[in-house]
Amino acid sequence: MSVARLCLVWVALLGLLALTIGASFLPLGPVLPFVSYAIAAAKAGLVLWFFMELKQDRGLGRIAVAAGFLWLTFLLTLVAADVLSRGWFGT
Repeated sequence: MSVARLCLVWVALLGLLALTIGASFLPLGPVLPFVSYAIAAAKAGLVLWFFMELKQDRGLGRIAVAAGFLWLTFLLTLVAADVLSRGWFGT
């Protein structure tokens, strides 16, 4: 992979970092976690695709990454269900 492409990805990661910091100061209310997760997913995707060279990997490597993200999605869904359901029951 060329150095110019890696530098471009690094600059994109820095831009996403600046976007994360900027979003933390905006009054987005309950939307802020979703914005933060979307930015984090974009950063993770860039790191996986370019720096971990998932683009060149075939088969088992991609399946392992997909399974990891599927498991993470499952866990975050369960955490969200738990947090959202706690206010429904009186203490």
